[in-house]
Amino acid sequence: MKSLEEKLQYTFRSPSLLQNALTHSSYANEHRESDRPSNERLEFLGDSILGLVVAEHLYRTRTDLPEGDLTRLRAALVCESSLVEVARHLNLGSYLKLGKGEQAGGGRERPSIQADAVEAILAAVYLDGGIGQVRKLIHSLILDREQEKAAASRDYKTALQELIQRESGKILSYHMVGESGPDHAKVFSMAVQLNGETIGTGLGKSKKEAEQAAAKTAVQLLESEES
Repeated sequence: MKSLEEKLQYTFRSPSLLQNALTHSSYANEHRESDRPSNERLEFLGDSILGLVVAEHLYRTRTDLPEGDLTRLRAALVCESSLVEVARHLNLGSYLKLGKGEQAGGGRERPSIQADAVEAILAAVYLDGGIGQVRKLIHSLILDREQEKAAASRDYKTALQELIQRESGKILSYHMVGESGPDHAKVFSMAVQLNGETIGTGLGKSKKEAEQAAAKTAVQLLESEES
C-alpha cells in the first residue's frame, strides 16, 4: 500500500479506507467472515465528487465555453476510458482485491473494475483528508491532461455529417468489419462509407468508440482534401 500512496502522493490516516477502495465485490462476497465491505459505496461517492470538482474547475477556467461544450468536456474527462488511463498510470490492477473467479477471468485488467476503483479511491481520499486533498489529487491525475481530453472530446461523427451535408445526395453508413480479443477486452473495427465507398476505418473498445475513430479518419481525410 505504501507504494500506491507514493504514486497518489497522499498518505492515509485511516489505511482501512484505502483497503476498502481496493476491495471488489467478488472478494467481499468470498470473504464474508472478514466483514470487509466492497468498494461499491465508495465508488458511488467518488463519482459525485469527481463530477463536482471537474465541473467547478471547468466553470472557473473555461469562461469561453457555453454549457454544451462544458458538458462534453466534462464527459471526456470523467468517462471510463479517462479513469482507466489513470488506473493504468497507477498500476492499480496489481493492488485490487478480487475474488478467485474474477481474478481468473482477467478482472485486474477489466476497464469497468479499474474505473470504479479510481472513483472509490477518490472517495477514500475525500473521507480521509477532505475536499482540498481530493481536489489536489484530481488535478494531478486528470485535470492536468485537460487540453488533451478537450481535443479528444470532439464529436467526429457529427463533424463528418456536417462536412458531407454541404452537398446533396451523399449518404454515410457505418459497418463493423471485425473484432478481436477476449470477451472482457474486446476491440472492434469499424468502417465508415460515403455512398458505399470506405473513407475511414477505426478501432475502439466499443462499437461507438470505433465509429468515432473511423469518423475521425474520414474527417481528417476530407479536411486535408479541402485545404
